[in-house]
Amino acid sequence: MVRSTILIVVARHEHKPHKRIAARSATILLWGSLGDSYEFENIMKIYGIDFTSAPSKNKVIACVEARLEADVLSIQKFYRFIDFPSFMDFLTRSPVWIAGVDFPLGQPRKLIENLQWGKTWAEYVERVGQMSKQEFVETLNQYRQDRPVGDREHLRQTDKFAGAISPMKVYGVPVGKMFFEGAPRMLAAGFSILPCHPTNDPRSVIEIYPALISKNIIGKLSYKSDDKRKQTSEMQFLRQEIINQVRSPICKSKYGFVVEIDQQVTCECVSDASGDTLDAVLAAIQAASASQQPNYGIPENCDHLEGWICA
Repeated sequence: MVRSTILIVVARHEHKPHKRIAARSATILLWGSLGDSYEFENIMKIYGIDFTSAPSKNKVIACVEARLEADVLSIQKFYRFIDFPSFMDFLTRSPVWIAGVDFPLGQPRKLIENLQWGKTWAEYVERVGQMSKQEFVETLNQYRQDRPVGDREHLRQTDKFAGAISPMKVYGVPVGKMFFEGAPRMLAAGFSILPCHPTNDPRSVIEIYPALISKNIIGKLSYKSDDKRKQTSEMQFLRQEIINQVRSPICKSKYGFVVEIDQQVTCECVSDASGDTLDAVLAAIQAASASQQPNYGIPENCDHLEGWICA
C-alpha cells in the first residue's frame, strides 16, 4: 500500500497535484528545499511543527520535515514561517498527511457549556473564529472574573492526563491564543481533526505535547528561553543532551523506531536558544509515535468536544 503522510506538530488545505514549490522569501525563511511529495511504499512523510500565536521574524512557526520508513525516522530539513498565510499555504500544497500540532485543538467542556458556545467542536470553533483576538481574550477574562480561585481556568480531561496547562490561558504561555489562531484555521481548511471533527479528508490533524519527551530526559530543567537575557550555556548543553538521548537506543525501545537527524538540523536544534527547532523535532518524534498506535493512541471514551493529546 502506498502511503504519503504528513504529521504536523503544531499543530496544527486543498487537494493539489504533487509539484515543486517555490519558497517566497518575503514570508518564508527556508532551510532545505521543499521538494516533491514523497510517495514510496511504506514511507510516511512527517512534519513536526512548533506553533506560535503571533508569528514574526523574531518568533517563527518552526517546522521540521521527516520520513518514517520501517523502524527509522529520518529528520532531514527544517523550515520557518513568519506569518500564517505562508504557513497555511505550505500545508495546503500537500494532498495527504497527518498533522500533529503543538497547541490545544479544543477547550474544556465546562467552559463551552457555561458560555453556551455550541454542542459540537465544529460549532464552537467556528464561533471562536468569528471573534477578534481581543474579543476572545476579553470573553475569557470576563468568564474568569467572578469565579472562585481554583475554578477560573479549567482543564480538559487530556490536560490532566498529560500534565498540560489550561487551554484557557492567554498570558504567560498563551496557549489559549494559540487555540484561537490555530483551531479555526484547521477547521476552515477542511482537515479531519481527530478526535474532535473526523471527516473523510485524507489530511488529518492530531494534537501533541513535545514537553512530555523533554521531561522524560531532563526533568523540569529549562532548556530554552525567548528572552535573550535568560539564555545560558547550560540550556545549550541540555538541548544537546536531549538530541543525544532521542538518537540513542533508548528512543527505539520506547517508540519502536530509530531517530536519525540531519547534521544541519542537529546544529540548529542546539544553537536555537528559543528551543523552537528542537521542539519541532520532538513534535515529529511524538507524532510519528502516535501514527504507529491504534487510533493514534486516542482512547475510545475520550471527550470529542475537548480533544485529546496524543502522547
